Amino acid sequence: MPSARSDASVGDTVEVTLVGGPLEAPERARVPLTTVRERKVKVPRHGGYEHYELVDAKDGASDTVFEWTMRTTIAE
Repeated sequence: MPSARSDASVGDTVEVTLVGGPLEAPERARVPLTTVRERKVKVPRHGGYEHYELVDAKDGASDTVFEWTMRTTIAE
């Protein structure tokens, strides 16, 4: 898996681990590398979003972990 490189192009993505949240929420997600730099992931799910925040990221690490923080619904 790619690490959080400073020379990455805009379209680069990385696979991250998602922990916590609803039982049916995904355990892995592919997100833009910029998301890792921003330290937040917003995953669309069942008419809303599951929000995760970065808890572990190290250059060269084999895994980047985001922990669930809250759920929001999509406003109409």
